Amino acid sequence: MEVQKNVAQSYYEEVSVDANFFILKFNNETIDSQVFTREIGAHFIQFHFCVKGAAHFSFNEGAYGLPLQEDSSLLLYNPQRDLPLNLRVNSQSWVLSMLLPIEKFHSLFSKEANYIHFLSDENKDRKYYKDATISPSMAIVLNQLMNYNLHPSIKPLYFKAKAYELLSLYFNRPAEANVEQCPFLADEDNVLKIKKAKEIIIARMAEPPTLQELAEEIKLPINKLKEGFKQIYGDSVFSFLFDYKMEVARQLLASGNHNVNEVGLKVGYSTASHFIASFKKRFGTTPKKYLMSLTA
Repeated sequence: MEVQKNVAQSYYEEVSVDANFFILKFNNETIDSQVFTREIGAHFIQFHFCVKGAAHFSFNEGAYGLPLQEDSSLLLYNPQRDLPLNLRVNSQSWVLSMLLPIEKFHSLFSKEANYIHFLSDENKDRKYYKDATISPSMAIVLNQLMNYNLHPSIKPLYFKAKAYELLSLYFNRPAEANVEQCPFLADEDNVLKIKKAKEIIIARMAEPPTLQELAEEIKLPINKLKEGFKQIYGDSVFSFLFDYKMEVARQLLASGNHNVNEVGLKVGYSTASHFIASFKKRFGTTPKKYLMSLTA
């Protein structure tokens, strides 16, 4: 099953990737907020990811709400009552959601129920809410789902594979990323500086500053920069940047508006051979073969 709705530049797509397992995509490129609604039964567990911009959930006819900021996720489950979707997606914002029955979810993690807190016997009938940061590896999968460019016959298999990959990455969280256990992240000023560091390297990905230059610019000791970046984004500064650059490169290639050399230059590679080697390291194929796969 697939449902698509377009309102000007506002775009909603619903894809069934398995029995009662859905991916919902909300893409609002308009200048106004857009509201999306959908019935969701109490037996569904919900995962929501803000890929870009911001959004806001309303519950119980607006009695209370939950914000969803860029690079953040929400997990929602309440076996006691339905949690229908009432989502306001801000201007220039993207949100991707996954819905699946709790029984199916339990079957995926039956051997790991003790590892995942809310799957334990004592918690299985309790409502559950969790917000968390989107890791770089999750961000890549989310962008692939938002920007896929494949033959329609491949789409169901692709979405199914990416949905399960996203679930796996969601629960593959290092313990040190827990804000409650990390005094460094309890300091809001430190967190803002680390987020500024991420914005800087993304904005200057073609010619990024050195770690020392970055540390000086955000006014944080280099060891604190490395420690904080790892804790917030789950990866080192330049490993995060590498993944980001490769995803940008993949999207530029998929757009069909740039050749391999142009894409390499845009993401900071002065030689095509270096870019090709990096792309193959990340995606397991060369840029040329990737382009060929899009038109096959």
